[in-house]
Formats: sequence, structure tokens, C-alpha cells
Amino acid sequence: MLKVGVVGYGYWGPNLVRNFIESGVSRVQAVSDLNPSRLELVKMRYPTVEVTAQHEDLFREPAIDAIAIATPVATHFDLAMAALKAGKHVLIEKPMADTSERCLRLIDEAARRKKVLMVDHTFPYTGAVRKIRDLIQAGELGDIYYYDSLRINLGLFQHDVSVIWDLAVHDLSIIDFLFRDKPVAVSATGISHVKSQPENVAYLALYFDCNTIAHINVNWLAPVKLRTTLIGGSKKMIVYDDLEATEKVKVYDKGVSIETNPDNIYQMRVGYRAGDMWAPQIDGTESLRTLVRHFVDCIDTGEVPITSGECGCRIVRIMEAATESMAKRGEQVRLN
Repeated sequence: MLKVGVVGYGYWGPNLVRNFIESGVSRVQAVSDLNPSRLELVKMRYPTVEVTAQHEDLFREPAIDAIAIATPVATHFDLAMAALKAGKHVLIEKPMADTSERCLRLIDEAARRKKVLMVDHTFPYTGAVRKIRDLIQAGELGDIYYYDSLRINLGLFQHDVSVIWDLAVHDLSIIDFLFRDKPVAVSATGISHVKSQPENVAYLALYFDCNTIAHINVNWLAPVKLRTTLIGGSKKMIVYDDLEATEKVKVYDKGVSIETNPDNIYQMRVGYRAGDMWAPQIDGTESLRTLVRHFVDCIDTGEVPITSGECGCRIVRIMEAATESMAKRGEQVRLN
């Protein structure tokens, strides 16, 4: 059974510890955190789990096979690099690192040491997003025209990263998982309403070489919490509401057909199709449970993770480009 050490027991760390313990394929050996009160919570809930204020203790422990990192993004690189150099497999909370250059260095280190490096992007492991991917790959939607997402709420304000790095990162991981084609350029606008703090409202547009466009609206200053995504195709369309309790994904047999008279370019006929709506059955397994099992499977089999280091690096590069575009008031930035 895989033995795991978890670094960070703040917001996300408790979810990781619980899912690694309950997965049935791994065991949490130890948890580290700088806050003594957080370590007391670990001891109360999981008496058999070792606790320490020194993350180095986890890296030096030969019984620990893998390290899960759930700390602020600015610390991800140093912790992950130290864990890899200690011979551990690594799972990093999103986003992977604060620069794409650091992501590449982690990828190289993991490859050199033949260790699994995986990023904790949870949405590709949800039943809803997996079902959408199945529908797209089966050709149910036809050609993808657009991805339009609204991800807003009141708070939680971050002091070290903008709303793009906090919220838009989720949609970027979904887009990377759903679409074979990758974006080639990005433009973004955003603003901060709190002095000397990162942007709290932002709008991103992603451009593809194919006939697809993606738009993401993220906001920490909205009066309500919304998590709604529209995906439009030439055959069918999807509404994905992550806050919906039962019917998270709805497929609409709606669309348009356009016929142009070849003899007269000014004559065009638009036909509208309005068919049925259906909500497919969705796997209700907690996404983080699926993720940690996948992490263990990749270590056991050598399979490349769905949210690999390369995936994490692509997403960080898009967020870097979006940040650059915001500084240039929406100027389009090409992606490598």
C-alpha cells in the first residue's frame, strides 16, 4: 500500500488526507504544517498519523513513497523539487507553480528520477466533466464552436494570486481535458478594486487554430455564486451547472443550419433546430477520490497521469499569458 506524506493542512490538505486514507489503496504516514493548531486537528481525527512542523521530516522518511503538497502556490516549486530529489512521487495542488519555467524544471527532474509528477486539477476527475468528454469524443456535439464559462462568487479574496490563478485555472484544466486542440493565443482584461492587491475581476478569451473560441468570466465580487458553462457544437449543445445537485449536465438538441445561395452571397437562409433536452446519468464519486486513486495507479503502472506535469505547465503558461495581456489592456498574446 502506497505511503503518503501530506505537506500543508490548511484549506485543501484535510481533503487530501481524508481521501488518501479512505481510498483503500494508500495510507497517510505523516502530515506537516507550520501551524501547531492544525497539527492538533490531525492528531484528534487521525491518531495513527504522525505530525511534524518540519516538512523535511517527510522527505527524509524512507517509509514515505509519495508527497502531496497543499500549500500556497509560491512554495510549490521548492517543496516539489525537494521531494523529487528525495526520491518521492509528487502530487501538487493547483496551480503547479508560479512560472512555466519552474514547471519545466520540475518535469525534467521527475523524468530524470523516473517519478510520477501530477497536478491536483480536480475537475477532469468529476463525473460531469468526464461525461462531457465522452459526448464530445463520440461526436454527439459535432464541431465545437465555443466554450463559455461563468465562475463567480463573493470572495474568497487571495493576496498572492489574481482571480485568474484562483478560479480561471479550473476552466483551463477542463478545456485542456475536453479538447484535443490547444489554444494558440489568449487575451484578457481585469481589474483590482482593492489597493495593491491582485485583480479580482477578469475576462479571458482563448483562441484556437480550429473554429473554436473559449470565454471565461471570473469574479470575486459577485453577489451570488455561479458555476455555469455552455458548450456549443454544430449538432448539440451542453449546459453544465456544477452547483446543480442532480442534473449537472444537460444536453440540448438545438442549433442552426445556414444555407447560402451560391449565386447570390447576399441571400442566406438560417434554419433553427429545437429538439429534446436530456440529462445523462453522472458518476457521483467524489472527484478527489478518483484523483488519488489515479495517482496511485500511475505510480503502480507507469501510466502518464491525466493531469500530468505537462498539463499543469500548459495551464500555467496560459495564465502567464493572460496576466501579460491584462497588463497590456487586453492585447492578444501568442502561446508557445
